[in-house]
Amino acid sequence: MKLVVGLGNPGRKYERTRHNVGFDVLGKLAATIMAAAPRAKFEGEVTEGQVNGEKLILLWPHTYMNVSGRSVRKAIDFYKLDPSELLVVCDDLNLPVGRLRIRPSGSAGGQKGLADIIRMLATEDFARLRVGISRPPEGWKTADYVLGKFTTDEQPSIQWATDRAVQAALDWCKEEIGTVMSRHNGATE
Repeated sequence: MKLVVGLGNPGRKYERTRHNVGFDVLGKLAATIMAAAPRAKFEGEVTEGQVNGEKLILLWPHTYMNVSGRSVRKAIDFYKLDPSELLVVCDDLNLPVGRLRIRPSGSAGGQKGLADIIRMLATEDFARLRVGISRPPEGWKTADYVLGKFTTDEQPSIQWATDRAVQAALDWCKEEIGTVMSRHNGATE
């Protein structure tokens, strides 16, 4: 059994924003594995599906980005999972729009949702899949930028990246992390 968590903020006003790219990837992943409709649980929404005969749980925390760890901790405890069975999908300001980076562990790198999960699990030893959203343009506040939508010019890159992120998550379920990293890190459209 494995758990994939997509980070974002709940509510219509946050849909399709840069900060909600984790939710977008999870939605596509749920459709790909033909998961049941999500239901309310763990202060979020959860559904299940199968990958290679193994149960895959998908979680969208509804605690807002900066306190995502509370929802993740509840799911980890309920399913009695080890953090090594967790993959967190989130946005990353330090990667160009559309670039992916998957790692088996590491710091939050400034991503507040990841930081809260690390704090709540008391470990950095879980996989994370970062989807690049680029840095804000000169003069923009970071909060306004991450809560904004992708531009028309960025749409093809982010569409490609979220599709590719779904494949990376599926590969993570089936293969060694080193193989997944070499296949997906740095790939571009």
